Amino acid sequence: MDAAYNLPRWLTRNKHDAEGMVQEAYLGAIFDDIHGTDTPTRLKSLEKGKLTQFDQSILPHMNAAYNLARWLTRNEDDAEDMVQEAYLRAFKFFNTFHGLDGRSWLLSIVRNVCYTWLQQNRAQELTTMFDEETHSVDGDTSNPATLMLQSDDQQIVRQAVEELPVEFREVVVLRELEGFSYNEIAEVAKIPLGTVMSRLARARERLKQLLCNRLKMEC
Repeated sequence: MDAAYNLPRWLTRNKHDAEGMVQEAYLGAIFDDIHGTDTPTRLKSLEKGKLTQFDQSILPHMNAAYNLARWLTRNEDDAEDMVQEAYLRAFKFFNTFHGLDGRSWLLSIVRNVCYTWLQQNRAQELTTMFDEETHSVDGDTSNPATLMLQSDDQQIVRQAVEELPVEFREVVVLRELEGFSYNEIAEVAKIPLGTVMSRLARARERLKQLLCNRLKMEC
């Protein structure tokens, strides 16, 4: 999202104005992609209310959408493509959104778009098998957030997270970076609550091992 943000940021010299311009541009692109540039005036008028609701409920979560897509694809350009596709789908099916939790609803779409893309382009990343036994998730020593705070090298942390299998990366990003509850993660990922806890515990343990190896810590 940096390229789309930098020009408005320098032109307006205001962070909030720049973010608003980027969001407005996204809305325009979404409308044109769905209806075309020659959309009749009447249809545009009918869609105005939908655009306003979409702007208020879904567009503010663009950064979270990009963050998840970036970690799942591990590529900035691919992440931007995933976010654009996800927003197109979100707008197209906005009538199915009932106004409860726009962020979870959007990130569920982002996740589906990313997984479809991974299946088509990096199928080997989705072949990892998991043992979904119950694991504890309360130990601070295996919590990656604690290890991140202990590390002065954020690049090492980023590289370690990117080495996790995609299912592990997903729950770590949603829990540790986006602050989702276990129930919210289960809703976004469409998996049982016990599976969320199991994957998160194993992801934390794997991340701890990776960081220990990279930082040569006593673990």
